Amino acid sequence: MKSLLALGLIGAAFAITCPRRFDSAKVFRVKPQNEKQVSFLKSLASKIPIDFWYPDSASHIVNQMEVNFLVRAEQSNTTKTLLEQNGLHYEILFQNLQEEIDKQLERNSTTSYSYTKYNEWHKISAWTARIAAKKPKLISRLQIGKTFENRPMYVLQVGKQKDSKKAIFMDCGIHAREWISPAFCQWFVKEAIRTYGKDKVMTNLLDNMNFYILPVLNIDGYIWSWTSDRCWRKNRSNVTSNKCIGVDLNRNFDAAWGTVDASKDPCTENFCGPSAESEPETKAVAAFIRSHLSSIKAYLSIHSYSQMILFPYGYTLNKAPNHDELNELAKKASQAIASLYGKKYKYGTSALTIYPSSGCSDDWAYNQGIKYSFTFELRDRGKYGFFLPESEIKPTCQEIMLAVKLMASHILSRTM
Repeated sequence: MKSLLALGLIGAAFAITCPRRFDSAKVFRVKPQNEKQVSFLKSLASKIPIDFWYPDSASHIVNQMEVNFLVRAEQSNTTKTLLEQNGLHYEILFQNLQEEIDKQLERNSTTSYSYTKYNEWHKISAWTARIAAKKPKLISRLQIGKTFENRPMYVLQVGKQKDSKKAIFMDCGIHAREWISPAFCQWFVKEAIRTYGKDKVMTNLLDNMNFYILPVLNIDGYIWSWTSDRCWRKNRSNVTSNKCIGVDLNRNFDAAWGTVDASKDPCTENFCGPSAESEPETKAVAAFIRSHLSSIKAYLSIHSYSQMILFPYGYTLNKAPNHDELNELAKKASQAIASLYGKKYKYGTSALTIYPSSGCSDDWAYNQGIKYSFTFELRDRGKYGFFLPESEIKPTCQEIMLAVKLMASHILSRTM
């Protein structure tokens, strides 16, 4: 009886914390072989409710691209039929997405904090205070603003010199469902303080520059992805009279805002907001970076998934003035990543390597004069997508640490 009661309580907890359920929802992967199939896939979203995972909208689908999308259970048979009728071979990555969601929530039902688990926001927030108090000579916690739902946004300043003339700004979790991203920011801080005084590269970096680490940029959306909708991407603002909630914060920066891959429809995943920097989260980050432009030499934004290292531009095919240097640095970072576990990361400009986009934070930072601006798309390439298992946290973070340290060392040596 007690075990049945416990199971009932667990079930009730899931019903409360994750009201949007994905029972028997499926994630399809298809690869169009010709322009006719591309056209069909682009039109499929008008026939069936689809959540595109990669690319983030149907407009970016091209021939020979692997396309991943989520379909609700009641539409799965129709989807299969339509794909088959149009000669598209498909693979089902998740047969029942809710099972994977339940597994992740079950594994994280404990109260303890861990670097090898996905942590809820209240644990991350407490960690920022705890680690700053533990290492006051290396870490300071700074509040840079508040979210739409009035939650404080904290940056951890990591470095020996409080007024260093060189710094790198790194944010994680701009898209709520990309849980591996905040996990890396936490891992980076942990490794920085653990290896300071032991690892020559890290010691040299922290002695001569600061890192501004924003563990979760989209806090409201991140919490919502834990409590109400595991697939949530946007923030939680209601900036229009429309019933649909949220703005894609990585389309809300003032960099060719609203021009490419940026919807004006509040119900879409890539809704760019009513204006550039309309969102408090975007404003907070932009204001902090603007106020530290004399010292910030690099901007790193951590995302998932698809295993890529991207740099400006996303909104145009034109090359950035220091394109060759950015490309070479991304190449070396990719090689560093591969040296550990053999994972291959593509690299190049955002527009050509992933797909064109506007209003993105890396392009905005670059246009502010921060000449080293990169976006990382972490593991994997789609087998798990936004549901990367916790067993992948440690190896993912380890390989990306190599890339960030390499980039930081280059930037330290090349900037005044």
